[in-house]
Amino acid sequence: MPELPAQPVLRLAIPAPVYGLFDYHPPADVDAAGLCPGIRVEVMFGRSRRVGLLVEVAAASELPVERLRAARRIIDAEPVLPADLLTLLRWAADYYRQPPGEMFWSMLPAGLRRGDAIDAQVPLLALTPAGASQSLDSLRRAPRQAALLAELQQRTPLPIPTLDDAQRRAAGALCARGWASRTSGVPDHAEPAAWPNPAQGPSLTPEQSAAVDRISAGTGFAVHLLHGVTGSGKTEVYMRLMAQQVAAGRQSLVLVPEIGLTPQLIERFRARFGEAVAVLHSGLGDAQRLAAWRDARSGQAAIVVGTRSALFVPLARPGLMILDEEHDASFRQTDGVRYSARDLAVVRARSLGIGLVLGSGTPSLESLKAALEGRYGRVAMPTRVGGGREPALKLVDIDQHAQQHGLSTPLLAAMHRHLAADGQVLLFLNRRGFAPALWCTSCGHIVECHRCDARMTVHQADNRLRCHHCGAERAMPASCSACGAAELAPVGQGTERIEEVLGRLFPGVPGARIDRDTTRRRHTLEAQLEAVRSGEVRILVGTQMLAKGHDFPGITLVGVLDADQGLFSSDFRASERLAQTIVQVAGRCGRGDQPGEVLIQTRFPQHPLLQQLCRDGYAGFATALLAERQAAGWPPFTRLALLRAEAANRQAPRRFLEAARDLATGMGVSGTHVLGPAPAGMERRAGRYRQQLLFQADDHRPLQRLLAQLPGRLSQLTGARDVRWVLDVDPVDLI
Repeated sequence: MPELPAQPVLRLAIPAPVYGLFDYHPPADVDAAGLCPGIRVEVMFGRSRRVGLLVEVAAASELPVERLRAARRIIDAEPVLPADLLTLLRWAADYYRQPPGEMFWSMLPAGLRRGDAIDAQVPLLALTPAGASQSLDSLRRAPRQAALLAELQQRTPLPIPTLDDAQRRAAGALCARGWASRTSGVPDHAEPAAWPNPAQGPSLTPEQSAAVDRISAGTGFAVHLLHGVTGSGKTEVYMRLMAQQVAAGRQSLVLVPEIGLTPQLIERFRARFGEAVAVLHSGLGDAQRLAAWRDARSGQAAIVVGTRSALFVPLARPGLMILDEEHDASFRQTDGVRYSARDLAVVRARSLGIGLVLGSGTPSLESLKAALEGRYGRVAMPTRVGGGREPALKLVDIDQHAQQHGLSTPLLAAMHRHLAADGQVLLFLNRRGFAPALWCTSCGHIVECHRCDARMTVHQADNRLRCHHCGAERAMPASCSACGAAELAPVGQGTERIEEVLGRLFPGVPGARIDRDTTRRRHTLEAQLEAVRSGEVRILVGTQMLAKGHDFPGITLVGVLDADQGLFSSDFRASERLAQTIVQVAGRCGRGDQPGEVLIQTRFPQHPLLQQLCRDGYAGFATALLAERQAAGWPPFTRLALLRAEAANRQAPRRFLEAARDLATGMGVSGTHVLGPAPAGMERRAGRYRQQLLFQADDHRPLQRLLAQLPGRLSQLTGARDVRWVLDVDPVDLI
């Protein structure tokens, strides 16, 4: 049989757990030479239709020509992703050893993943002739309607998915008056919007002014570590830098670690930059995310704000990238497609030739090391705006003082003192629920999760037991399953129990609890935060959600109820995270006119970590911890990767990882070490047993040489079909 001539091949990223691209012939009526990478292509994948992303047009395929299918149709005339994002995503898939199809497609809005047209019709709010002639003075008592009418008179129509809830209510009122109407169509993005001039900001402190000057002095790619203590005014520095980009006609991308930080930040940004601010995070609907994505891509948005996945939004005129709270672990995606938004931000900024600002009051050790080596510029802001001082950290030995359900006598006395002085109090406990365990006082049995190596947490308000690891829950038992006695008692404290105790100890003092259980409903978090800022709430108790970026000027006392959780962890990063959390939550107090006080409850007041943190602050602590990491051979002085495997029985993961260890050792890649396998910190989770294999190297290059050979060969190992396995490069934890 004569050999068929080679012909161009479309290499597509298709969402599938396969470490590679898929080859297809172009449709019969399409010239492959005219196709640009970044367009979407509909294909048959097995027996189903899929949408793939064109990564490259190859001269030929490594597979026999007769085995290739022809694509069904070309969806786009122009790329949905620009060349810089295609390069970034391909680099990320290679570095993190993730299936490229899953990496590419997880970064697109849901509608585009389904194959919807990029310029599909959306609901619009249009100005009517009556509205065009209407004076804004008639809406003095309806400021939201006046603001929306003014925007419509400047730019109409407006995409309804981009409006927030308050604006949508105002839109309904304008439609009822006959001044606006709802229609549908394609938003006009033929020309980038003329961004409004930013509003005037407050006068800068000398430190803020120096930071702005230093960061904006250079051109091209540079990474700046903005190390500013809590309350030093980092956000104002961000806005001045963004205003410079607006004046130059360039966009700024701002990443924040949590959805909970965005409402307050968006309010400040929109007060300064108007409606040229696009928001991208998982709390929005698909239509809202797609509208914001389009505004960023078209250049309508001057400022794009979002959580980690917003890193992958296309920008028409990129000028600056900012990561606020760069140390936060939320920038690392730990399930599904794994990547670090902080580290990829450096890669993207370099490829775009723009500046990147990493801001934090407690920088990660990785960023501090890069600054010490001169790879990042370090910009320090060690004092608070207004001259306020950071509160000193004081340790309270709870073995030496009486307690009332986790609240020591010195802490209670301080609470009474600060409340009497019209201050507010924040109590931090990173453990939600009523109590972390349910204990039988008769036989000592503790109720455990049937699917995890973990205790069930008591949620008394719902009369339920819940596992905070797998989500399993059941009703509170009336008697012990081990001995039958009706002598069950909750042991320990969670935020729900602390809230109940505070109600008894401080009757009539309004309080609030902020954790994942109390903020599930939409807009609840924003309402609670506003109640704290207004002074309506006097005592606030909550979890990690309170340690990130919130401004509570009335809080004068912070109590850390349990500082011992991270002191004896098997994870080498635990002490760094504990110190960051303590410093961040301590930074919530003393930001107004009154001085702040921080009390840290512990059973180990002589622990070197706590002693050094209280004596030398975070900077001194981090310097000592860097030396300790270097001596121990841990990141950021070495590079790690974990091969994680799990299965429904205990033996399968270990057998697979032992075979993987032998495979990796046999490759003989110099400069790498293979350790394990060993059980995960919690071996059984959600009914599956977990083991892991650790790869370690002094540099990322030998580690990457080893990892590049693994994925394809791991799938061929005996027992690979009996487990779920995943490679985790630069893991954030080892437990």
